[in-house]
Amino acid sequence: MKTMTLHHNEIHKGPLILINHDYHYIDNHDLELEQQQILLEKRTLNLYHHILDDINGERVIIPVSGYRTFQQQKDIYEKSLQDNGNEWTSQYVALPGHSEHQSGYAIDVTLADTPINLICPHFTQHSICDNFQQRALQYGFIQRYTKEKEVITHIKEEPWHFRYVGIPHAVYMVENNLCLEEYIEEIKHYHIYHPLHYMFQNRLFSIFYVPSSQENVHLTFNDDTVYQVSGNNVDGFIVTIWRAYV
Repeated sequence: MKTMTLHHNEIHKGPLILINHDYHYIDNHDLELEQQQILLEKRTLNLYHHILDDINGERVIIPVSGYRTFQQQKDIYEKSLQDNGNEWTSQYVALPGHSEHQSGYAIDVTLADTPINLICPHFTQHSICDNFQQRALQYGFIQRYTKEKEVITHIKEEPWHFRYVGIPHAVYMVENNLCLEEYIEEIKHYHIYHPLHYMFQNRLFSIFYVPSSQENVHLTFNDDTVYQVSGNNVDGFIVTIWRAYV
């Protein structure tokens, strides 16, 4: 048997952290960033390039924005206030400290033959955009801000903004028409003795929520159990266990 320890301060780490107008980003000093055209969290960057390879989109799609520091987000926000006003800015630009780009898990993309727009890149009305979105989903990315979820996310539709949340979470969210805010809440209905079971790519995933407390939480698994843990940046952890399905 092996024991996994969940530390309270780690609820702010992982690909499923919720960052929005209510929950700000807490600096993760363990974050591994890597640069290749764009600066992103290491695994997110690697998967982004896999997507481009799969759809042969390297020359058609280019990255506009990846990881940003607090100061970079502040500069963008203040510049938008000057150029576009408060109402428009509040719909398209996250407050400094509340941007997914500060996590390293978000990327904005655009078509290579269009003018670069840092805030609203052009990424619609082309088959390669649909191909990118479909393939990105298989690698654990979601279009974070959609039109039908604007009332929940408080951000206008952004077809260019993709957020890495991992597999199988991305596919489950799209199949069940959930944005990240809704998914975080739904998973709270499942616990270690009553997990959410989900089949994807011939693997059986078991997903459950573990509430955080001021003291460390210990979970025990079989030695051969493969699992991943992410904080939700709200009040606990999401644990994902997977195994091959025969």
